[in-house]
Amino acid sequence: MTTRTAGAGATSRPGSVLRVWTPEDKAFWEREGQAIAKINLWISVPSLFLAFAIWQMWSVVAVSLPQLGFKYTTDQLFWLAASPALSGATLRIFYSFMVPLVGGRRWTAISTASLLVPAVGIGYAVQDPATSYSTMLVLALLCGLGGGNFSSSMANISFFFPKERKGSALGLNAGLGNLGVSVVQFLTPLVVGVGVFGVFAGAPQIVLDQDGDLAHVWMQNAAFVWVPWIVLAAVLAWLFMNDIADAKASFSAQAAIFRRRHTWLMCFLYLGTFGSFIGFAAGFPLLIKSQFPQVNPLAFAWLGPLVGALTRPVGGWMADSLGGARVTQWNFAVMAVAVLGVLCFLPKGGGGLALPFGPAEGSFAGFFLMFLVLFLTTGIGNGSTFRMIPVIFMNLKLSEFKDGKEADRARAVREGNTEAAAALGFAGALGAYGGFFIPKSYGSSIAATGGPELALWIFAVFYLVCIAVTWWHYARKGAAMPC
Repeated sequence: MTTRTAGAGATSRPGSVLRVWTPEDKAFWEREGQAIAKINLWISVPSLFLAFAIWQMWSVVAVSLPQLGFKYTTDQLFWLAASPALSGATLRIFYSFMVPLVGGRRWTAISTASLLVPAVGIGYAVQDPATSYSTMLVLALLCGLGGGNFSSSMANISFFFPKERKGSALGLNAGLGNLGVSVVQFLTPLVVGVGVFGVFAGAPQIVLDQDGDLAHVWMQNAAFVWVPWIVLAAVLAWLFMNDIADAKASFSAQAAIFRRRHTWLMCFLYLGTFGSFIGFAAGFPLLIKSQFPQVNPLAFAWLGPLVGALTRPVGGWMADSLGGARVTQWNFAVMAVAVLGVLCFLPKGGGGLALPFGPAEGSFAGFFLMFLVLFLTTGIGNGSTFRMIPVIFMNLKLSEFKDGKEADRARAVREGNTEAAAALGFAGALGAYGGFFIPKSYGSSIAATGGPELALWIFAVFYLVCIAVTWWHYARKGAAMPC
């Protein structure tokens, strides 16, 4: 492996280890740090994009399985849509600590290449309606490899940028990466209708279209279309990203975050923002299909994740400008109101849990508009909460070194960055469980009451609790950790 020492006029070389990395030094940042950081960011983004595409593939594939001849129940389909979030969230716990142990360049390349396993497996499995449900469930769980990548990606990028730019950088990495959720829902109906890979992808499946006519589809393309891009992204990461020597840390050093209450508070808040984003994205197509059966869910579902992904960088930028706690607090307030809006426009039912407003038969236009508001606010909240975490942990470490010695301050900055990276990854891990609980809550609510209203009421109450937590600990005058 090639190594390098940062210095005047130095440039990054492929596969290099950055022996000196001081982004808080403005002269270093302007001279060379900014250029190196941007290279790593713009390779990280497509890698994360592909990870999200693989992670959320089942939100689209599950909707199409009955048409292909798979005899699965509605609850089983919700399980397939929710399972990648369950495994992805669990993997994120481990991925949170991998960058300081392995190196950002190495781990990005390895974790991106691992996406080939579910992509190739699903491509073959969907071609045979006799594929067992247990096999499909295992493949759905393997898609969690994409979900795990988020924690390591965000932890890695956090090392490259100074404190005042972390919100924007993390927002770009996550926001453009989150676009994979929307693109997989938009692109899949297009690629499955064309034999783009010829004989290499297998024969088409014969299905009935909306007009009752026979049509050919290549559902395997929903998975195979990502394979060449995964290979390319893994190679680029290996060749052109960097490992940071100062980012090396043992697990015990990173585990200090578990003793800090702010770790758990921010995990709770991020569950409300990212957990909502990924959960709503995973369950949106099936929810549309169950509540408005006359609507083609794949024609609309992709717009929600698109809005959430595009607004995540905006949330990071707003937090850098206005303060993360202020943006997060008001964002949760809008989320609570938007959930009530969804309840207004659902078809009336759900064991009397619907609001007494709106048409009895429901309104898809109103329902869809309220969900777009929800996706918008999840994106803003994702950006603002992830800006809060590095600031909180950096301030905590700096407060422990008050004697003003430059060596002590430099050590505090290094340790603050290490803890912040671990906290970002761990918050991402716990937040991702929302991708399981939200679609599963829909299924359980429908089974228990006949509609999803009970689940939505629980979400609204949860957002109110998030407002109180944000205000008390971070936003109010005299808060323990204003940020």
